[in-house]
Amino acid sequence: MTRVNLVLLLALLVSAFCLVNVRYESRRVYMALSKAQSQALRLDADHDQLLAQKRTLAAPVRVQQLAAGQLRMRPTNPAVTEYLQSGAKAPVKGQP
Repeated sequence: MTRVNLVLLLALLVSAFCLVNVRYESRRVYMALSKAQSQALRLDADHDQLLAQKRTLAAPVRVQQLAAGQLRMRPTNPAVTEYLQSGAKAPVKGQP
């Protein structure tokens, strides 16, 4: 009878240790999930902010201001536009 009791006690202890281990792992996984969800929310907010900045920086008015100010570009004008013809000889002086 004592052998059966010892075997049952050993089985009970193994079961208790397994239960504690499973609960610990469950809490650890739940905390990792919670951390990942909060990081996903933060990344989503950052993504939205970056999209808004991209739209602001790519606005046509801003691009035109930068082109005129920093790059000193100007709109095309037919008076200063030179047209090239492909495969044509260079014009001789005095001839169009």
